[in-house]
Amino acid sequence: MGRRVAIPVGVSALAVAAAVFTAVSGQQAAREGASRPGPVMTAGAKDCWRARHLGKAEQAERCFEKLLDSRDPAERAEGAWGIGDYKSANSQFKQAAAASPKDANVRVRWGRLFLERFNAAEAAGLFQEALDIDGKNAHALLGMALAMAESFSPKALEMGFKAVEEDPDLVEAHELLANLALEDSDTKRAEAQARQALALSPEAFDAVAVKAAIEALADRSPDALLEQVWKVNPHYGQAHAIIAHHLVLNRRYLDGIAHYRKAIERDPRNWAARSELGVNLMRVGEDAEARQQLELCFQNKYDSNPTVNSLRLLDSYANFETFETPKTILRLHKKEAALLRLYFQPELEKAVATFEKKYKMTIGQPVRLEVYPDHEDFAVRTMGMPGLGALGVTFGHVVAMDSPSGRKPGTFHWASTLWHELSHVFVLTATRHRVPRWFTEGFAVHEETEAAPDWGDRMTPEIVAAIAAKQLLPVAELDRGFIRPKYPQQVVVSYFQAGRICDYIQTKWSYDKLLDMMRLFGQRKTTPEVIQQALGMTPEAFDKEFLAWVEREAGTAVSKAVEWRKGMTGLATLKRASDYAAIVEQGNRLIAIYPDFVEPGSAYEAVAEACLELKNKDGARRALEQYASKGGKTPESLKKLAGLQEEAGGKAEAARTLEKINYIYPMNGEAMHRKLGELSLDLGRTQAAVREFEAVVAGGPMDAAAAHYDLARAYVKAGDKGKAAEQVFLALEAAPGYKPAQRLMLELNADKGGRKENE
Repeated sequence: MGRRVAIPVGVSALAVAAAVFTAVSGQQAAREGASRPGPVMTAGAKDCWRARHLGKAEQAERCFEKLLDSRDPAERAEGAWGIGDYKSANSQFKQAAAASPKDANVRVRWGRLFLERFNAAEAAGLFQEALDIDGKNAHALLGMALAMAESFSPKALEMGFKAVEEDPDLVEAHELLANLALEDSDTKRAEAQARQALALSPEAFDAVAVKAAIEALADRSPDALLEQVWKVNPHYGQAHAIIAHHLVLNRRYLDGIAHYRKAIERDPRNWAARSELGVNLMRVGEDAEARQQLELCFQNKYDSNPTVNSLRLLDSYANFETFETPKTILRLHKKEAALLRLYFQPELEKAVATFEKKYKMTIGQPVRLEVYPDHEDFAVRTMGMPGLGALGVTFGHVVAMDSPSGRKPGTFHWASTLWHELSHVFVLTATRHRVPRWFTEGFAVHEETEAAPDWGDRMTPEIVAAIAAKQLLPVAELDRGFIRPKYPQQVVVSYFQAGRICDYIQTKWSYDKLLDMMRLFGQRKTTPEVIQQALGMTPEAFDKEFLAWVEREAGTAVSKAVEWRKGMTGLATLKRASDYAAIVEQGNRLIAIYPDFVEPGSAYEAVAEACLELKNKDGARRALEQYASKGGKTPESLKKLAGLQEEAGGKAEAARTLEKINYIYPMNGEAMHRKLGELSLDLGRTQAAVREFEAVVAGGPMDAAAAHYDLARAYVKAGDKGKAAEQVFLALEAAPGYKPAQRLMLELNADKGGRKENE
């Protein structure tokens, strides 16, 4: 879907006494299974929920209303829940729990209520309370699995298997395990779990839906399977919603939208499906209809976080400006549009033109790029809720990404992200979105460093540790590392591995082999089939060769990882002692062990600082040049390098270094843009000079007259005296007595007059 996603896997504790039903967190689809009858409920409640499940709406409604008169607060809670009075249901469950402090089942049902009302964290706390009372309660284990599944935690599988171990006949647990298996692209296991559920109950509609989703993902019709559901409950729209969920997870957004539409056609009150429809319509740029669907949800009290946050974001679009060219649409926030357009628009156009040539194709419609200065707005735009760890996400021809202003300077290379996401646009289009995640992510990572060798992320210490621990996945299973990571940082490791696989294929075979693989994936070939057909070897043989290559490439960073870590600790000690000669010696030794480490506090920066203290400017410059060539991104270190390069007579080198900062954090201040503008004028790079002085003006300079005058000078050098005159006028408007502008105005007028005389 995008890049570098940090998936949260924890859950918070429950605050029972202060339970309030509001849309708190999560993308919980109100599964029909959340209300499935079972032994955890009283007989009366089971009858009501079964009637609801079978589509007998009026019968279910009467049944729930009857429960409201029960003397049992747990039954009254079920009744209130069934008619949609969630606050009363919460209050009644609270009474039931107080009356039966040792009843695990009351807490299970209370937790399921929270889970249905968008609050997985509170639900998990109640399921844990139930397990504290009865550690083998299958329904509590199932509830915990459902809560964990919301965050794609690998523990969801563990808890789901524990549930069926305690109760092999628990239908809903088998349905959940089928869904989780399909999320992991394990169709065989998904099919097996779905069959088990259906063997236990012909009313296991979600199991049928999982089987139907397998068919839809394979581009086969799911209709024959779905007829099994419609014969019993023709209003069970959730079956289509489950299919849509799996299609969207596989980046097939338009197909997913089609099934969400079918879901609400069968059940117009499936607000979870309608909300997901709205969110996905936003993803593909259909904002007007997205608003209609989301507002309808909100008006009917379905106020989940994705619903509410998405509506707020739609309102905020009034604060954005849109710039269109024949092949691109660029949306920027008004507060930074004037500055960012100078850099984003030409880079976007360049990336589109480059990929059209490399992939030998066109998209057929403009690529739309949206840039968000608030990371939480970006997260809402892409996921329907805040908390997303990605930098950019692609939905077909629509790309959303963070603005450099939304991240700490030096932590984000926006141009690298833009090229990464544009690669997705082309690969997804070329394959009709039929491509495994590992390949599209790996190809995009590969394209980052193809655009520029110092772009893209480096091999982090977590990646070094994963290589040392033999944690890289077989290529045929690499998608699992993106969807359901089993250890912290596995997503980051998987991005690295996928990218290096593509690097290796280009190195050993050719770039054309990557294009061949892309085409084969578009023909719905599996990873093993593509490896065999394109590369002429089994996946197992490929893994063996690739892993050996990676370990050679990683070199001493892996074999001397312990020594490097100890050395970095020692380097910090030397810095505190101001032992500069020792810092240079130790730092260079650490650089030789692990040259890819360019994170804050790198040995390169320590050596450069020590060299400056020792009056060795050449040594400092060389260290920082190595740092920049390896992808170091700290703006202050790069500015320091540019100063050293200019001082050494390398104006062109200094300009190139300052250009690097523009690709990382163009909001670095007018002094940097002015310096790059002056260097560009000296070097005869007039268009670059114009851009940099335009950036000074766009940033709201302290001295507006000087800024407009500098831009006028650049326009004169570029041969555009008309625009130069406009800028001189603005300079004099800001400061009528500004003599440099007055002189330039006279020169421009004299030149204009001379032309008229000659005419």
